Amino acid sequence: MADTSLPPYVMVLFGATGDLAARKLFPGLYHLAVADRLPEEFRIIGSGRHSPGSDEEFRDQIRDGLRETVDDLDDDAARTLLERLSFQTSNADDGSELAQAVRAAEEQIAGDTGSDVDDVRRLVYLSVPPSAMDGMIAMLGREEITDRARLVVEKPFGLDLESSRHLDSSLKDVVDEAQVFRIDHFLGKEAVQNILALRFANGLFEPAWDRRSIASVQIDVPETLGMEGRGSFYESTGCLRDMVSTHLCQLLGFVALEDPGTLDEQALRDAKAALFQDLRPLDKEHVVFGQYAGYRDEDDVDADSDVETFVAIEAHVDNDRWRDVPFYLRTGKRLAETRRTITLRFRTPDSSLFDGEPGPNELVLELTDDPKITVDLRAKRPGPDMALARAEMCLDLVDALAAGGDDSHPLEAYERLLLDVLRDDQTLFTRADEVDRLWQVCQPLLDDRPEVQSYEPGSWGPQAALDLPEGGWRLGD
Repeated sequence: MADTSLPPYVMVLFGATGDLAARKLFPGLYHLAVADRLPEEFRIIGSGRHSPGSDEEFRDQIRDGLRETVDDLDDDAARTLLERLSFQTSNADDGSELAQAVRAAEEQIAGDTGSDVDDVRRLVYLSVPPSAMDGMIAMLGREEITDRARLVVEKPFGLDLESSRHLDSSLKDVVDEAQVFRIDHFLGKEAVQNILALRFANGLFEPAWDRRSIASVQIDVPETLGMEGRGSFYESTGCLRDMVSTHLCQLLGFVALEDPGTLDEQALRDAKAALFQDLRPLDKEHVVFGQYAGYRDEDDVDADSDVETFVAIEAHVDNDRWRDVPFYLRTGKRLAETRRTITLRFRTPDSSLFDGEPGPNELVLELTDDPKITVDLRAKRPGPDMALARAEMCLDLVDALAAGGDDSHPLEAYERLLLDVLRDDQTLFTRADEVDRLWQVCQPLLDDRPEVQSYEPGSWGPQAALDLPEGGWRLGD
C-alpha cells in the first residue's frame, strides 16, 4: 500500500553516498515506505561526482547501510524501496545525463500509470558543501531539473550575511520561494513541535509565559562528541555557524513567538519571523567562545586554529512579552553530556513567607526521542517544622501518550520533514526572511569575534560561560 493522496515523484538525492544519506535520508525513506506514507509511484536517483559502481552495487551499498541503522529490517520492504533506486553522476559543470535520467524516470512512471509526464513532481535534495551549493543550483536551473521541483537545502545557509544573501539570490534565479525547503532537522523533532502544544493548549502555562513570570530561559545543546572526521567542515564553519545561527535560534523562536492564531505554514512562520525581528543583535560582551583542548590535533584542523567549538550567549528579545528576560544559549563539542534541554526559570514569588528557602521553580523540556517534561517545585518537608524541600513533577510523554493507532507513532525528524516535502508543506522549514534576520543578529560576532578560550574535554566549557547566567546553568549545576 502507499499514500494515494500524494502525486508521483522522482527524487534526486545529491550526496547519496554520504554520511547524512546513510544515517538519515535512506532510513527515513525506508520507514515512510514501511508505514505506507510514500507515493504509490516514485523513483529515487542518487547523484554525485563519483559513481559507486553499477546500480546494483549502489543498491547493495544502501541495503548494507539500512541493516546498520534500522532495527529488524524488513527485507521485502527494503527490496521494494531499492528496486526504484538508481545512480547517475553529475557535477556543477555537467548535469545533462542526470537530466536525461530524471526525464526517463518520469516517462516510465507516466507509462506505468497512464498519466501525463507533467503530473510527476520532483524532489531535489541538496546535501552538498556550502562551497559547491551555488554551482549545483545553477546547473539544476540550466538543465531545467528545477521544473516542478521541491528543492531541499541543507544548512548552513551561507557562512555570513553576505554569502547567505548570495545563496538566496542563486536560489531565486532558478526557483520561487514556495519551492525552497531549507531544512533544520531540529524543527522535525516531535519534542520541539510539542513546545507549541505545551504552551498554547494549557492554561496552566500560557498565562505565565512572559516577563512577569519568567526570569530567564536556557536553551542548552551540549554534545560529548568531538569532530568525528568533520575537522575540515568545522574549520570552515565553527560552532556559531553550525549550531547557533540555525538550531538554537530556531528553538528560541518556538519558545518565544507570539500566538500565531493558526498552525498553517504562513501564520507560524510569520510569527517566528516577527520574533526574530525583535531579537537583539548579539553583543560580544555577553558571548563566550571556547575551543576544547586537543581540537588542533584533530584531522584536517589547522595547527594554529582559533575556530570555536563552543559558544555560550546571553540574548535578548526586545518586545513587550520578553523585554529584560535573558535567553541563555549554550552548545559545544566534547562537553560533559549530550543533551537537548530547554529550561524556563520562574521568578521568585513576591511573598516573604519562605524567604531564603530553596531556589526558583523551573520548567524543563527534554527534547530527545524520549521527551520528558519536568517541573521543579517547592513543598513542605515532612516533619514538625515548616521547612521547604525541592520536589520534582515529571511527565514522560512517551508513556503518557501511548500510541493509539498507526498515525500516533512518533516520526524521526528527517522522516517527518521528508514527508512534509512530499506533501508540499513548508511549516517546519526555514523561510528566507528568517535566515536573513538571524544572520543580521549573528554578524556582529563574525565582524568582531570574542576571544576563544580553552576548555577541557568532558567539562561544561570555559569558566566565563559557567558564570554567564545569574543563578547558573540548569545542566552541570
